[in-house]
Amino acid sequence: MNTHSPTELVVITGMSGSGKSVALTALEDLGFYCVDNLPPELLEAFIDLDRHDRVRKVAIAMDVRSAQSLPGLPRRLAALRSRDVHLTTLFLDSTTDTLVRRFSETRRLHPLSLQETDDQRRALTDAIEYERELLAELREQALVLDTSLTRAAQLRSQVKELVGATRTPMTLVFESFAFKRGIPMDADFVFDVRMLPNPHYDPLLKPLTGRDAPVARFLEASPDVLAMEEQIRTFLRHWLPHMERDHRSYVTVAIGCTGGQHRSVFLVERLAAHFGQDWVARVRHREADYWSRT
Repeated sequence: MNTHSPTELVVITGMSGSGKSVALTALEDLGFYCVDNLPPELLEAFIDLDRHDRVRKVAIAMDVRSAQSLPGLPRRLAALRSRDVHLTTLFLDSTTDTLVRRFSETRRLHPLSLQETDDQRRALTDAIEYERELLAELREQALVLDTSLTRAAQLRSQVKELVGATRTPMTLVFESFAFKRGIPMDADFVFDVRMLPNPHYDPLLKPLTGRDAPVARFLEASPDVLAMEEQIRTFLRHWLPHMERDHRSYVTVAIGCTGGQHRSVFLVERLAAHFGQDWVARVRHREADYWSRT
């Protein structure tokens, strides 16, 4: 009789330069046995070995350094899901411009860069886009984290929170953001609330955020704000059960305004409180560090 407890496996993959080493360190802090750059063809044998050694929490990073065997990884992960393995796959992503900047700053060579050329930026961009093609299927099957504007400390916190959250049937992440800094790449739904009344133009409210009571009172007094909130609720109430039946474990709802400080923050807090009654709901304010410095 098989009496051992399930193995908890987290597979971290994603774009080179997106923060996989930081994520792996975060899981090491949580007591995971961590391995970087394990070849996919060794995955099942490695899990069996760890079970023999009574290792119950394992985190493995895989990426295009194993490019030749990557195409078989989705099949191997599906095989593990059919066994007594609790599997979470995290895919870390960033915009191409962000990745180019990070490689340029660190002077690291991209793993798919084959040769030196006169136009190094073009060569690096081509390598990154080719990497996206190779990882496209893995991305579709994973929980995606956009690290373009995320600091290392923030990423560690997000990974620790998400690994715990994925044990529930479906987790909702409500994320506020500023359109002027780009749309989050990990968003499943994006709602634009820039047409709503803006507390930014009130000198008393400008330095505050959507979590502060004076801003909340200002926005609650607007019929348009309340109508927008109800329409987003109606949309999500209709479609979230469909996504849950489709075995989605993680859905990100992004709410954007101009600065990501007032309107989007207010609505994210309200929506998370509402939907948190039926699902696990998490809040992420992407620009939090930004407004603390301005």
